[in-house]
Amino acid sequence: MNTRRNFLFSGAAAGAAAALTTAERASARSIRRDLDRASVGGAQPRDHRPVIVPSGSKAPMRDVDGAKVYHLVVEEFDHTFAPGLVARCWGFNRMVNGHVIEAVEGDRVRIYVTNRLPAPTSTHWHGLILPNGMDGVSGLTQPPIPPGETWLYEFDLRQNGTHMFHSHHDTMTQEGLGLTGMFVIHPADAGEPMVDRDFALMLHEWRIDAGARRPNPNEMSDFNVLTMNGKVFPFLDPLVVRKGQRVRMRIGNLSAMDHHPIHLHGYEFHETAVDGCRIPAEQQRRRVTTLVGVGETRDIEFDAVNVGDWAFHCHMTHHVMNQMGHAFPNMIGFDAKGFDSRARSLLPGYMTMGAKGMGDMTDMGMPLPENSVPMIKAEGGFGKDVSLGGMAGVLKVREGLSDEALEANRDPGWYEHPKGTVAGPASAEDRRRDGIVE
Repeated sequence: MNTRRNFLFSGAAAGAAAALTTAERASARSIRRDLDRASVGGAQPRDHRPVIVPSGSKAPMRDVDGAKVYHLVVEEFDHTFAPGLVARCWGFNRMVNGHVIEAVEGDRVRIYVTNRLPAPTSTHWHGLILPNGMDGVSGLTQPPIPPGETWLYEFDLRQNGTHMFHSHHDTMTQEGLGLTGMFVIHPADAGEPMVDRDFALMLHEWRIDAGARRPNPNEMSDFNVLTMNGKVFPFLDPLVVRKGQRVRMRIGNLSAMDHHPIHLHGYEFHETAVDGCRIPAEQQRRRVTTLVGVGETRDIEFDAVNVGDWAFHCHMTHHVMNQMGHAFPNMIGFDAKGFDSRARSLLPGYMTMGAKGMGDMTDMGMPLPENSVPMIKAEGGFGKDVSLGGMAGVLKVREGLSDEALEANRDPGWYEHPKGTVAGPASAEDRRRDGIVE
C-alpha cells in the first residue's frame, strides 16, 4: 500500500543509493577491467583473515586440480531460531541464511547443488559477473533442477567483495523458507586495507505464528520473526574482538520486503563497500547507522578502541521484537484499576496487558504459547532487563583476549565496568549541585 511513510522511506533509500553512484561507477570500471583480463584460476591470495560467521557455517571446500569445489545440499529440516522456537525450513547444507561460501578473486569454482526438496529449484549467484548460463535463473538461463538431481555450476571469480546466493525458482516461497546465503570473495591483491576480524551477517524476516511449525512465505507485510544468520536476539553468537583490532562487518539483506537500518552502538564506522563494490577512501561516509536495502550488501569498518558490550540492531522498532509483540491492541495509558476484577467475573484469570508498554510483560509469569519466544526480554550484565529481541546482536570488545579465544569467537561473558562508570541513581548532592528539581 502506498502510504506517506512508505513514500518517505523509499525516498530516503533512493537518496542513499544516489549518494554512492560515483563510487559505484568507479567499481564498475574496475569490474570491466577484470573482465578484460584472463582468469588466474587457483590464485594464491595475499594474506587475509578468514570470515567469521556468528551462529552460522561455511561451505566445505576441496581443491581439485586447481579449482575450488563446493557442494550445496538443498533440503528441508527443522531450524532452531531460539530455544522454544523451531520451524520446518528450507536451506543450504542444513543452514538458513547463515551459510557462507568463501573464496578468492581469480579462483575457478565448481559448485555442486543437490536438490533434496519436493520441488524444483535453482541457485542464483547474486552480484557475480559470470557466463549467462551459470546465472541460475530457472527457465531463463537454465532449466530448473529436478528433485533428486545434482547439477554443477562452474565459473571464474572475476571480482571480489561481499555477495550473496539464493534460490531463483519460486523465489517468494524458496527464499521465504530460508534458501539464502552469502558469497565472500577476498581480493587477490593488496587493493584494500587488511582487517583483523571479518564478520558475515545475513538479515532475514519471517512470519511464524505462535504454535505454527512452518514459516508462512506468502506473508507480504506483517513479519514477526526478524533474524541475523537465522537467529533472534539474544541467541546470535556475539562478535568477539580484542581492543585495537580493525573490524569489518559484512551485512547482507535478503528479506522479503523490508530494508533494515543497522545501528552500531559505541562507534562511528566507515561504509567501505556497497554490493561488493569497494568505495574509494575519499568517498567513504562516516556513519553510526547503515541502511541495507533488500537485495543489497554493505561493508562497514572501524577500529575497536572502545571496550564494552555494544548492541547492534535494526532501528525499525518492531524489528527488535519477537512474535508476541505484533498483534496487541494499544493499551498504553489504560487505567486497569477495578476493571480487571470486574472482567474476571466473566473471564477468570483475565489480566490487562501492555498498559505500561511491552517491557514488563515477560515478567508476568504467564506461560508462553507453544513454539514461541518472549517478545523483548533477554539477559544482560544487569539481569533479565535487555529490552531487545529479533534483529539484534552484541559486539564484545575486550582487552587482552588470547588468540585462542578469538579463533573460537569465544564469549568472554558480560563486561565488568570500572567503578563509577555505570549510570545510577542521582544523589541529592548531585541534584543540588546542578540545580535539578524533581
